[in-house]
Amino acid sequence: MKIIFDWHLSRVVDDQGNIVDEIVWDGKMSPSGVAKRLWKIQQGRRLPEVITLAERFPEAKIDPLGVLSETNWPKGDDSEEIFHRATLVLAKMGVADSSKDMDRRLDMLVSATLEARSSWTTSESRCIEWAGLFITEADLDSQRGEIPLAISSSETIVEASEKLGVTPPKHLPSDPEWESMVSHALSVTSSSKILEQLEDSIREIATIHVPSLSALLGPISAAKLVTLAGGRERLARMPSGSLQVLGAHAAMSAHRRGAPPPKHGSVLFSMPQVSRSPRWVRGKIARYLAGKASIATRVDHFDGETWGKAQIDEINTDIEAIKAKFPKPPKRG
Repeated sequence: MKIIFDWHLSRVVDDQGNIVDEIVWDGKMSPSGVAKRLWKIQQGRRLPEVITLAERFPEAKIDPLGVLSETNWPKGDDSEEIFHRATLVLAKMGVADSSKDMDRRLDMLVSATLEARSSWTTSESRCIEWAGLFITEADLDSQRGEIPLAISSSETIVEASEKLGVTPPKHLPSDPEWESMVSHALSVTSSSKILEQLEDSIREIATIHVPSLSALLGPISAAKLVTLAGGRERLARMPSGSLQVLGAHAAMSAHRRGAPPPKHGSVLFSMPQVSRSPRWVRGKIARYLAGKASIATRVDHFDGETWGKAQIDEINTDIEAIKAKFPKPPKRG
């Protein structure tokens, strides 16, 4: 005996296919009402009629797919058009519901940030080099952040050089060339503001979605790990060894061709605890940090108590202890 149902009809059928009992939905026949019932079925939840029949016939097994093999399954009166309209409402509900998916929102933000930063880096370098052709006394390294702003906010290149505190150039660009330089510098400063907005959004969402991991690695790095793993749940279930090399795509490909395995991926290497440590302890620190990041993600995903300053300070103390234990590179045999 089994219970077969769709959005408008639920039936108990015995092993010979005889109808033992049935309940027809008597609610308001509207696209939104039907869509809500379809949404419930899609989420794997039971309709009220199915619950009632399951209580009447506890030995019956619920088979939501059985209706697909029933060629003579009855349709509700004048329900075909309402059903089709309901599917459109259901699609809109699905799109709206996807906005609650923090993993996807982080993925969009991280991807947009990577694309924006790639474009900004190229444009910023061009702006610096271009300005350096004329303002030769400017320090293109220490004044790198000031040059686009000085160019974009000045009427002339002489004014820009004064803002940078250097001698005016001997050779001046033509008016059209200067206008082009200003436009290009404006695009650089505008892109910089967009990058700041994107990263601020990442910090906000990551701090909510993975608070312990964000406290450990910083919200930006935490968001990158979640995105590389394909979501918080996948990251929480991932072995710490796999988490350790997230972002090391090229090194892993080389390892498959015979190169030594990578000690860390790009995300962990960007952490000052790893990148600013002596090279001979980076692997040990990355392994330790990956283990702690794995625990932090599980704390976040399975609703544990969010880590605070005490836990982070303890971890950083342990990292310093690792450095102290290995002050010199190992002797090569």
